[in-house]
Amino acid sequence: MKIKSLFKSKLMIFCIQILVLLISNSIFSYRIQIDFDLSTNPRAGEQQFIIQFLANLILYNTTDGFLYINITWVIVSLLPILIFNNFRKAYSMNLTTFFFPNFFFYVFYWRYSITSFNSIFPTFLIETIALAIILVVISIVLSLFLKLIRNEEKKENITNIELENRSECPQCGAKFESKPKYCYNCNTYLKEELGEIIGNGK
Repeated sequence: MKIKSLFKSKLMIFCIQILVLLISNSIFSYRIQIDFDLSTNPRAGEQQFIIQFLANLILYNTTDGFLYINITWVIVSLLPILIFNNFRKAYSMNLTTFFFPNFFFYVFYWRYSITSFNSIFPTFLIETIALAIILVVISIVLSLFLKLIRNEEKKENITNIELENRSECPQCGAKFESKPKYCYNCNTYLKEELGEIIGNGK
């Protein structure tokens, strides 16, 4: 598999996005306090660690937390937007990555701490849906904007190629959209020499 194709694979993009989230969380030491039910389960500590870890990637309950989570996810969402020249692929990739930690957080939290889960679920669900909508809108808008820019660059390149291929007969002044070997009008032999067209009688 070519390196370019590898980096365009959804699995690779997903892994890079999650890695960026983990690095960002480690650098900024972002934490959100999650409440748990009292439990005598010997594995409660391990379960709480996983739930808390996932919560740090997706949830907030302060203004600073709101800014951190939203900015981080917007930055993470840029990768598929830049790689895929298609807004559907971009937003589906971003929703897939966003869905992953959310799904496991809500499932684990509901399973191991149902009372606390029920108390925060409505608020956190609204925040999750709002951020998902933001990611979809950003993915669509930026993807379409970049596609427009790329199309303009392609048109400009095509125009430049057309201009470079245009030529003119030095004998009769006939214009061509290409660089023919002979002039169709006066039958002059055309030859490129040092970037200039020189006409010689056939």
